Amino acid sequence: MASVLVVHRQSLQRLGLRMLLAAEPDLTVVGEATSGAEAFRMSAAFGPDVVLMDSLVVDTGGIDVIRRISRPPALPPVSEPARATGRPPRVLVLTPTDHERYAYAALRAGAGGFLPQDATPEELTAAVRIVAAGDAVITPGLTRALIDTVRHERTLGSLERESELGALTSRERDVLTAVAAGWSSTEIATRLSISPTTVKSHVSRILAKIGARARVQAVVFAYESGLVRPAA
Repeated sequence: MASVLVVHRQSLQRLGLRMLLAAEPDLTVVGEATSGAEAFRMSAAFGPDVVLMDSLVVDTGGIDVIRRISRPPALPPVSEPARATGRPPRVLVLTPTDHERYAYAALRAGAGGFLPQDATPEELTAAVRIVAAGDAVITPGLTRALIDTVRHERTLGSLERESELGALTSRERDVLTAVAAGWSSTEIATRLSISPTTVKSHVSRILAKIGARARVQAVVFAYESGLVRPAA
């Protein structure tokens, strides 16, 4: 069962999200927070699998909160169920389409995915499950915005990224290129003539080498390092 911490500034929205998630037999809500600071404290206390965070919270200092939640220096003491997961919570951000400009910073901070605020209940619960399982949720529109940002704003950290790219083997680069293209593990396995299990092993090694926690951060790395170059 996946546990969720709901973070939203509006009480009615928090209630609606709690009721929606609690109605699912494999999801449980461990708490509600109204701010980024409260979200961090409750995340440390309850150790949820997923922190479902509204973009308004992200807009008001939430980028640093995402970083602190998803990349803590050391896991704090939490309840037994949370301790069993052995990993920090993953952050899923609910965002309107006109807030896509915040996505790049949030992804680099460690966010596990984004979902439009007008998503259906089925899409929301499915996204929570996907993020809880360690995969990424990112919309096509957000992908385009991300690519545009990387195209026009290659940072000073690009040289460091290029150095990290040099640590990847030729096969790992092939897999990372496929991940950046949006292929699933099954598609990558078919196109590269390897097994899905081997694909997952390659992805795990790639994430470890580049210091990423999820595929969506690997996509950012692929563009920042120059391995994949956006079309003009």
